[in-house]
Amino acid sequence: MQAAAMPHKMTAQKPWYKHRWPWLLMMGPALVVVAGIYTTYLAFAHPDALVVDDYYKQGKAINQDLSRDRKAAAMELDASLRYDPASGKLVGTVRSQKQPFAGKLYVSLVHSTQPLKDLKLETQADRQGSFAIAVPMLDIARWNVVVEGEQRDWRLAGEWMWPQQQQVEMAADPTVRR
Repeated sequence: MQAAAMPHKMTAQKPWYKHRWPWLLMMGPALVVVAGIYTTYLAFAHPDALVVDDYYKQGKAINQDLSRDRKAAAMELDASLRYDPASGKLVGTVRSQKQPFAGKLYVSLVHSTQPLKDLKLETQADRQGSFAIAVPMLDIARWNVVVEGEQRDWRLAGEWMWPQQQQVEMAADPTVRR
């Protein structure tokens, strides 16, 4: 006797969108498209602060700025700055080899990549050239430091890697005198 044949159950095939594999395969390219759109948004919403629109004009202005460096060299100026995070003060000294220095000073701390964190400070140096300025907590960064006189006719410039360097020393370059 032959075994009774089992009734064959017909399985209806599901449409493609009810299977999980096509969706998992499409998720990769979809994520790449979303990431590309977000990257494009970031590029336009937060432009690079280091790019200058008129680089040629700024390059020509460098020669004009050398006159201030020449004046600092003629006065034989040097400066040292250090930041004390405990007191929140930037303490420094400006000295001249030819004459004692005292007067109003402008100190600029320029953040290397974020212009919103730049600090423009004004202070008064005593007869020995010492000064102290209250400043907010400095970010760990490379800072470009510029110290200028009251008339802004001379300047000392330097680079400061804070907090790796506890202080920055700047001196007028004697080779700029020419």
